[in-house]
Amino acid sequence: MKNKREKFSNKIGFILSCVGAAIGLGNIWLFSWKLGTYGGGAFLIPYFIFMALFAYVGLVAEISFGRMMKKGVLGVGELMEKKKFPLAKILPFIPVISVAGIFTFYVVVFGWILKYFVAYLMIDMRNINYEQYFNSFAGSADSIFWHFIAAFISILVISLGVIKGIEKINKIVMPLMFAIFLGLMIKSLTLPGAYEGVKFLLYPKWELLLNPTTWVMALGQAFFTVGVSGSALLVYGSYLDKDVNISTSVVQTCILDTLAALMAGFIIIPAAFAFGFNPSAGPSLLFITLPAVFGNIAGGKFLGIIFFLSVIFAAISSAINQLEVPVEAFMEKFDISRKKASLLVGSALFLLGIPLDLNMELFGKFADLMTIYLIPLGAIIILGFYFYCIDSKLVIKEIDMGSNYKIGKIIVQVGRYIFVPGVLIILILGVLYGGIG
Repeated sequence: MKNKREKFSNKIGFILSCVGAAIGLGNIWLFSWKLGTYGGGAFLIPYFIFMALFAYVGLVAEISFGRMMKKGVLGVGELMEKKKFPLAKILPFIPVISVAGIFTFYVVVFGWILKYFVAYLMIDMRNINYEQYFNSFAGSADSIFWHFIAAFISILVISLGVIKGIEKINKIVMPLMFAIFLGLMIKSLTLPGAYEGVKFLLYPKWELLLNPTTWVMALGQAFFTVGVSGSALLVYGSYLDKDVNISTSVVQTCILDTLAALMAGFIIIPAAFAFGFNPSAGPSLLFITLPAVFGNIAGGKFLGIIFFLSVIFAAISSAINQLEVPVEAFMEKFDISRKKASLLVGSALFLLGIPLDLNMELFGKFADLMTIYLIPLGAIIILGFYFYCIDSKLVIKEIDMGSNYKIGKIIVQVGRYIFVPGVLIILILGVLYGGIG
């Protein structure tokens, strides 16, 4: 007998779950170093443009498609088969595999965050060589234990279900994360010399807008930061009641996602300037530069603890969304309980990720495969099918359901002529640039 379809208990739970899915290490880690690398304020202008064109349209489409079907990604395969779509039984597995792959390497990084949090609790981090410290466990067997803890937490939350697991954890961690961010941002902005970092963020270097790379990286950040994949929030949409205003919910999700990213930027960049660190330090900004900043601040131990606690909150909210996609597909395909599916799928993905603990080069190649190729391809398959192959009247009706503003026609037109071709461009640019998200 098929499992009864779960539902979110209310609109707030759904929105916070969407926000939790969108806010992750991409907001804190990638957004901050992209701000630092691609010109601060100049980067924000194309970023906001692409958030409107890609993040908003993509999320409205994903969520409405899931609500229309009341099924996850494999439900798309059933519709494809009815329309005699080529490779109908195979294509829906691409976005499932891509999101499962994202989870596989994401929880490795989640484990690094847990290690830093415990390190700040247990030892004096002030006299540490942070580059040596990070390299001592990343890419070695020492990270497997922390990877296991991250995977265990994710499996536990998902096994509890939509209301008791996904919704409940996001109702707790999202408000706490924003509260911690606010306190850290105030502290960072009051550091001597922090104003130079504020100027870097708020005063655009207009000439950088003439650099195509600024636009390309902003496009990638806007697309990837909210988790547009053709599957992740489609599954959440399948748990949604018909009376929920999807458009408004997505606007709120995009605003809170951007707010979290900006707050992280205003924590990290001014602090880096205050102590003479390079704001364009790249991925090492989170694990090397920022701990070095805490080492130079009065009360840095406490600040390090609460900062990495907030990053844990962001990491877990995204990890459970990523794990939910393959778990839901496994439940649907094999008609087994959520607890069994969570344990089987989560354990398999943890084991698959162990080689990534041991080899940073392999970690990078695996992450590139998922983010450069499979995530955009999955979005093209699922949302391309939605915009081009489902009756546009049904799509418009689903998008407008529960809304006072009838924007379905606009979404369909933008989806057909800007979003789907744009995601194809993202795929091509990702290949050419070696990754843009």
